[in-house]
Amino acid sequence: METFSFDEFDKTTPAAWKQKIQVDLKGADYNDSLLWTSKEGITVKPFYTKEDRSNTHIALPKEGYKICQSIFVDDITIANKLALDSLERGATAIQFIATKTFDYKNLLNQINLTKTYIYFNFQFLDADFIIELDKYCNSNFTFYQIDIIGNLAKTGNWFTNLKSDISETNKFINRVDNSICVNASLYQNAGANSVQELAYALAHTNEYIEIFGTSITSKIHYVFSTGSNYFFEIAKLRAFRILHEALLKEHEIENITVHIFTKPSKRNKTIYDYNVNMLRTTSECMSAILGGSNTISNVSYDALYHKSNEFGERIARNQLLVLQKEAYLSEAQEVAKGTYYIENIEKQLAEKALEVFKQLEKNGGFLSQLKKGTIQNKIEESAHKEQKQFDENQITLLGTNKLPNKNDMMKENLEIYPFLKNNNSKTLIPPILQRRLSEQHEQKRLDTE
Repeated sequence: METFSFDEFDKTTPAAWKQKIQVDLKGADYNDSLLWTSKEGITVKPFYTKEDRSNTHIALPKEGYKICQSIFVDDITIANKLALDSLERGATAIQFIATKTFDYKNLLNQINLTKTYIYFNFQFLDADFIIELDKYCNSNFTFYQIDIIGNLAKTGNWFTNLKSDISETNKFINRVDNSICVNASLYQNAGANSVQELAYALAHTNEYIEIFGTSITSKIHYVFSTGSNYFFEIAKLRAFRILHEALLKEHEIENITVHIFTKPSKRNKTIYDYNVNMLRTTSECMSAILGGSNTISNVSYDALYHKSNEFGERIARNQLLVLQKEAYLSEAQEVAKGTYYIENIEKQLAEKALEVFKQLEKNGGFLSQLKKGTIQNKIEESAHKEQKQFDENQITLLGTNKLPNKNDMMKENLEIYPFLKNNNSKTLIPPILQRRLSEQHEQKRLDTE
């Protein structure tokens, strides 16, 4: 058998590539024509070589991603039925969202807790209930998405107050595994750029370490949202694992692997031409997969304006199943390794985020900056820039500010309110507000239907 070798080809340097490109541009400026700068301040080049690799080892999941179905707990019987049906139809994880305590025995009836990943997203704080529930589940696959700092950031208030929330959390953190969550998706959905999102997630983590001690790090898992900047979102998730490991090394902590739960962003979703949302979420789920997420819960194409329904949830779940089974991405967490572009972007994101993190810590830490309103202002500044780009059609949402279907009427289809709600209640600090790019555009259009 003939042996082939690439040694017979001359090696081409980056400088030679650039020179060749410059000739082909026929006098046009290389920097003006082919370089562009992301909203994070990262300059993207037209080509990358092995010299651009970071060669950083990233501790990624050893198994493929879990497909999660998110279910709101209102009627226990219905929630249990939906969970069992979802597991029967391909889901391997369930996220239960609850605003109050519930009958967990009936909710979890017939669910195999030794094989199924269960995420409890609690919008309340009750240590006795958490301990009791965890004792019943008795599983390493149970996660509690409890984030007292995240609740302050999101609502502007603690569950009760600072002292009480810390005291209540102290009751269960040493008795319950996977009992703390850092909800970084809040920052993304409010308009933060990727560097801010990474820096705030890291500072958010460090605040928990300062409050509860280094032992808390083994209890923390993370929630991220992925947006439409495909390669940057892959790099973002990978960069966070680099940053997390660096933070833990500073605290002399080793052998803790990050667990990441990911959902597509709602920031770029629309109520008009809503089927385009399926294209958006497919891309965002792929970023989550290739970025190394442990579990992914997709967002239904009609989640903005319809109550949860069987068809929408089935389509969302099937998107992940198609990617897993038919696109053969069941274990694709290492795909980005060795890619010059992604590794270079993840390195730059990590470096820039680390600088923002250091500045936060220098000025008193995450909680201090949150109370002063600094973080809210930075996110609002980023969101305002992005909103201006959308309003000026520099950012395109197909079917909304480009190629809209004028016959598309939505006023009679709104089962739930799809816009940011005004909250006039008194808050301790200004909350971080989650707002979609197309909200004002859609409200004006609804008014003229």
